[in-house]
Order: sequence, then structure tokens, then C-alpha cells
Amino acid sequence: MKFTQFLKTKGAIGAIFMGIFYAIVMLSIFLPGYSAIPGNIDKLPIAIVNDDAGDYGAEIANQLQKSLPFKNIETGLSNKEAIKELEKNDVALVVHIPKTFSENLQMGDKAANIDFTINEAGATVVSSTMDSVVAEINNQISTQFSQQTAQNILMNFNVPEEQAAELSNKIETAYAGNVVKINEIPDGMHHNMLPMFLTMSVYIGAMIGALQLVGAFKNNLGKASKKRLFIYVQLTALLIAVVSSLAGTGVTFLVNEPSGNLFFSILGQQILNYMVSFNFTAIFIFLIGDSGMILNLPILLIQTIANGATVIREMMYLPYEWISYISPMYYSVQAYFAGLYGSISPSPFIWSLVLIGVISMSVNILIVKFLHVPFATEEMVARGKIESVENEAEVTV
Repeated sequence: MKFTQFLKTKGAIGAIFMGIFYAIVMLSIFLPGYSAIPGNIDKLPIAIVNDDAGDYGAEIANQLQKSLPFKNIETGLSNKEAIKELEKNDVALVVHIPKTFSENLQMGDKAANIDFTINEAGATVVSSTMDSVVAEINNQISTQFSQQTAQNILMNFNVPEEQAAELSNKIETAYAGNVVKINEIPDGMHHNMLPMFLTMSVYIGAMIGALQLVGAFKNNLGKASKKRLFIYVQLTALLIAVVSSLAGTGVTFLVNEPSGNLFFSILGQQILNYMVSFNFTAIFIFLIGDSGMILNLPILLIQTIANGATVIREMMYLPYEWISYISPMYYSVQAYFAGLYGSISPSPFIWSLVLIGVISMSVNILIVKFLHVPFATEEMVARGKIESVENEAEVTV
């Protein structure tokens, strides 16, 4: 066989196609997706709460609304309401100007504080971006009030040396930004990325499992009813879900060492993740066979951005945002952030995951019921013809 002949074989053509196809698909998905950082930083929602009884608080609040690079700034919330929004990641930052801000600034006995609250239990780019934004705000406000305080002091040139030193100290302590972090994640990227890694480990395993089990389903059509074979496929998937989830959860506890009372919640969600991901990825394989993986892999790649582990939904470009609403990975990642590190219940995300699983399984049932009838019938007819030919041959002999 010549090399040119080998290149024309089905395996070589398939390998060439897949190499070109996934190089284009992967770069076409990842490069635009991650260009949202920092391009869409201005889409992050924040809240400014001014409780100051004096004039300085209103001045600062107005300046922040004009100068901050965010288009969505909520100002009508109380501090308690804003913190609740922050816990749910509905806002990325809460700027709170306390009631005594102007009084402390004028009296000089205490530093005038502004509280900046950040939720770490969410997309990694949000907390890191908010750290940078808060640092810049603090520098600007500190400089501004130091200058204002200095102007007031310089009006009294002939002051004793001791008094001048005291006034100089007031300039330095006129303002202090107070950064508050809620739901802090332990140090290390393996903690930040744990929700995504847990989710992807199951999703990829379920996608490969779907390819193999749906193949087994099709190969055994005619040996048992479609209903029974479909149940066998689901039971096998459940068995794999339990075994693989036990293994994965065990590795997680060896490396990340989360709290022991989280073991069964992580295990349970991993099992659910597998079953939902299995039925979600099985749709294309039930529809078009092994070629369904050509569609499943790009959908997987899109979800690595659309799952919200790195980029918050508000920052995503529309195609990724749309995918996030039907993505098992998105709801799984958000449930893990809430359950592992957050202060809110993961239940809404879990129920969304269940809904996707129910819809996916229902679609698979309909595909098996209506689209696999001709395939099964033809196979059984073919087998019947083979048996009749064999019987005729025996009689002739």
C-alpha cells in the first residue's frame, strides 16, 4: 500500500478531519470567550449604599457613580439588602458609606471608613477584579481627602510645631478603606477551581459513557425490547455514577481536605451530575450515532467558559450566556460554590440541574420511541430473512 492510498482510508480521513475541525472549534470558542476579560468588566453589577448623615458621603457616592467603570450600579438598596445580593452573586461589590463617615472626617478623632465587601465564592475573575478596583478607589479617595484636610490646615500658617505635627497626623488618618471579604476560599488554585474540576470530571466521563452505552443499546436492538434496553442503559449509567463519584469524592478529600460533613453532599451532587450529564450528552448520540461526539465536544468546550467558574454570566458574550441557561455545568458549578464556600443554599441550582436532567431523559425517551423503530424493525426483518435463507439451504441439501 502506498502512502497516498493510506491517506484515503477512513481512519486517516477521520483523523485529518478531527485535527482540523477541533483546532478551529477550540480556538474559535476559547479566544472570543476569554476576550470578555477585561473587555466586559463594565457589565459587572455593583451596589453603593450611602448611610452617611453628612455631606461627604453623598459627595463620595456621586463621584463613585461617575468615575467607576460599571454601567449597572444599584443605589436604592439598604446595606443588609445589598449584602444579601452579594451573597447570591447578583452584585459583585458592595460599597458602604457608614452613618458617621462625615462626622469622623470632620472631627479627626477616628479614621473615616468606607466598607468594600467582596464575595469570594464565585467566579475567580470577579474577586480579583474587585480587589484591583477597591485598591484604586482607596488611593483616589485617600488622596482627595488628604488634600482637602491639608487645605484646611494650611489656612493656619503660624501654628506651633507640636500642633503642626498633630495636624499632619490627621491628614494621614483622614480616610481608611475597609476591605471586607465574605465566604473566603482557602488559599490555592485547587480550591478556587474545585467546583469546575468536580463538574468537568463527571461531565467528561458521562459523555464518554453515553457514547459507549448508547452504542451498546443500538447493538442489542432486537435482543430485548427498546424499553428494557433503555432501562438497562440508565441503570448502568447510575451504577457508573455511584462508583465514579465515590472515587472522585475520595480524591477530593485527600487533596483539598474539605469539611467532613460535606462528604455526602459532594457525593450526592456528583451522582446527580453524572446522570444529568449522561442524558444531556446522549441526546446527540441517540439522534445521529457516534457522530454525535462531533457536536458534544464543542458544547463541552463552550461550557468551560459558560459554567461561571471564571467569568460571571453578566460578563459573557451572548452565545455563552445563552448556553449557560441550559448548561448542566453552569448549575453544578454554582451549586458547588454555594455549598462548599458560600452562605446561601445550593438548592435552586440543584433543582435547575434536576430539571435539565428530566428534560434530557424525556427527549431521549422520545427519540428511542419514535426514531429507532425503523432501525429495530429493519434489523429484525434482516435477521428473519437470514434465518429463512439458512432453512431453505438446509432443505435443499
